[in-house]
Amino acid sequence: MTLESVLADTLLCPRWIVPVEPAGTVLEDHCVALRDGLIEAVLPRADADIGYSAYEKVELGEHALIPGLVNAHTHAAMCLMRGIADDLPLMRWLEEHIWPAEAKHVSPAFVKDGTLLACAEMLRGGVTCFNDMYFYPGAALEAALAAGMRVSLGMIVLDFPSAYGADPDDYLAKGLALRDQWREHPLVTFCLAPHAPYTVSDATFGKIAKLAAEVEVPVHIHLHETEDEIRRSLAEHGVRPLERLRRLGLLGPGLIAVHAVHVDEREIALLAKQGASVAHCPSSNLKLASGFAPVARMAAAGVNLAIGSDGAASNNRLDMFGEMRLAALLAKAVAGEAEAMPAQAALRAATLGGATALGLEARIGSVVAGKAADLAAVRITGPELSPCYDPLSHVVYAAGREHVSDVWVAGKRLLREGMLAYAEENSPFAALDTRCKLWQNSLSVRA
Repeated sequence: MTLESVLADTLLCPRWIVPVEPAGTVLEDHCVALRDGLIEAVLPRADADIGYSAYEKVELGEHALIPGLVNAHTHAAMCLMRGIADDLPLMRWLEEHIWPAEAKHVSPAFVKDGTLLACAEMLRGGVTCFNDMYFYPGAALEAALAAGMRVSLGMIVLDFPSAYGADPDDYLAKGLALRDQWREHPLVTFCLAPHAPYTVSDATFGKIAKLAAEVEVPVHIHLHETEDEIRRSLAEHGVRPLERLRRLGLLGPGLIAVHAVHVDEREIALLAKQGASVAHCPSSNLKLASGFAPVARMAAAGVNLAIGSDGAASNNRLDMFGEMRLAALLAKAVAGEAEAMPAQAALRAATLGGATALGLEARIGSVVAGKAADLAAVRITGPELSPCYDPLSHVVYAAGREHVSDVWVAGKRLLREGMLAYAEENSPFAALDTRCKLWQNSLSVRA
């Protein structure tokens, strides 16, 4: 194995804890006790020194300890396509560059290497859980588990064939077989992942709605990303995409609407009433010129907000610190209100909001006793972070992923003082740089 199989009882002693629950709380002079992969207790330092003196102590005297970040929407393997077709609108980007490259190159080996690359990037940026949508989810699962990360795997569905699936029934059969094999693993969950309204038929959506109810998993879909998507839906189906999904039985608490840029007041109210979640991807929305999601209005209506990076091909970074900051700033500008999406709301969206979207809010997303020990330590030092009046504000507005020093997933320390903590002789990342260069050479001659 690449990771230690035995967990040590550990006491983390940061300068601050930002637990996310209760909202806006910052704890000073507190410690977090870890046992058997769980948060055993959050308690004052004086009590911890007495009651947990036998635990291995990790001093984090310059740090804010936060829940591990939850990247609510990724195409992790597309890290291998980072930068191959920049500065293009969505459909031209997909049809002329991404889909042809995928048809030629995507394979289990491609997905495993690309996902390992994504895991390394995300761990170094404080991400402990990611929600993935891509071909060959079994290869992505293998990579995530090798890295020790928590993952929600999309059982991807399209109405056109690929190297991975021949037709919608084939996609679904393969996804469900993978879920049946891995559903009991503590780090693995699943979503049904129809790609988008413009790539999935009514008949296929009907099957997905039935399956979602039977197997009780979320439905993860790109939705209302562009104005063109909505025009196309009106022309082909007579209704906007969200209404189409509602009529087909897909709108409910398990829906994760990715992007949701172009939603009107009725649609926002409908998302809130049905308990759906929105995975907000601000950088991707900007880079593809998709628009500005009205997240302040969604939050005010009660929609659960999560944050995702999207793939590195349409963002170029899997940087949840950057996404948090950008989400908060854009919310203010779009709403015309400086109080829109304050720091605590942005951090919640990047942690507990993502966990809630995935149905994992009882297990991850906040620093609370009984939850999994998925944690990130952010070093609040240096001229760019001094002085610090409010560590919660600093985590969102001033700190970056480069300030993440340590990361734990289910109690295992995967990042130690900025370095990926794997035995060199059997690290899942061994020779990954070389393999990535080989993929780059292959993709460079894709035409």
